Amino acid sequence: MPDPQHLLQFIQTRLDEFLSARTSILAGVAEETAQFSSFSREFLRGGKRFRAQFCHQGWHAVTGSSASHATEAIIGAASALEIFHAAALVHDDIIDNSDTRRGRPSAHRQFERQHRDSRWAGDSEEYGRSAALLLGDLLLGWSDELLDDALAALNDPAIARVARNEFRRMRTEVTAGQYLDILEEKSWATHTDAEQVRRAETVATFKSAKYSVEAPLSLGALVGGGQPDQLAALRAYGLPLGIAYQLRDDLLGVFGDSTVTGKPSGDDLREGKRTVLIGLTRMALSPAGRDELDGLLGDPQLRDADVARIQTMIRESEADAKVETRIVDEVARASEAIRNAPLDGGAIDELLSLAGAVTQRDA
Repeated sequence: MPDPQHLLQFIQTRLDEFLSARTSILAGVAEETAQFSSFSREFLRGGKRFRAQFCHQGWHAVTGSSASHATEAIIGAASALEIFHAAALVHDDIIDNSDTRRGRPSAHRQFERQHRDSRWAGDSEEYGRSAALLLGDLLLGWSDELLDDALAALNDPAIARVARNEFRRMRTEVTAGQYLDILEEKSWATHTDAEQVRRAETVATFKSAKYSVEAPLSLGALVGGGQPDQLAALRAYGLPLGIAYQLRDDLLGVFGDSTVTGKPSGDDLREGKRTVLIGLTRMALSPAGRDELDGLLGDPQLRDADVARIQTMIRESEADAKVETRIVDEVARASEAIRNAPLDGGAIDELLSLAGAVTQRDA
């Protein structure tokens, strides 16, 4: 059973092998497509790889510490999640008009710069968005190819079918969650304050919580042939932990250190994200305070002083403290769900450790 560090090495090796094979196909089309290969490799290096780790621990939880079978399948499935995540990041950065990702220019900004530096015809921003959209689509297709290869290694059509269905469900749910996210940025004013919080929780559940923790865990367990009671325990752990994960993201999107997160401080405020944190803040403010907050949120030219003002409003409303308390409560729910579950003891220990890693982080 590989430890976390070796697991990440195995996944990187699998990704490198897969990308090398697909690079050869691209090279046979035209040398200009090399940009797709180089950008893909860049997006698939580094990162915390939490989804891959949860996928592996889901498998570990149902197969046991001494299991050695289906290693190729679980490494492939975890790698497919990483490529899917890369596709989601490329598309997400286009939607949010984000300039950076992990401290480097986002994909559409890199394509934009290529256009501008080469002095090609037309609009650089338009080219950047279009090229990055295609890169995201390519990565999305590649994630399916890698998953198909992984499931074929199982030599068990029944297990492959249920695992494939889990991946499909995840893909549909996260896309729906992303749509709800952009919908709330535009439609929030048509809902009451309480409804805004409830709808923000729905976004957090489907855009992030299920996709980041519950689905990867379940996929791994299904690849390992997990039983219904084992799947139920892992889902009962995964959903509350995924919610806590997203709540931490919401706090980092407002208060995070840009030198650590790799994105400008207050980026979520400039994008106008209507998170649980913002919803709780609005509920605690006076009408004048809500008007001030609403007037600032979503302004892409928000100054540092404006970001600091919103941060102060959030702290004075104690919304950040409420979110911190919610994170603690959700982690406790998650941990309780697996402490005595019919799962491998070593995997339970790893999952309890991961619960702290994903919720007490600074990036």
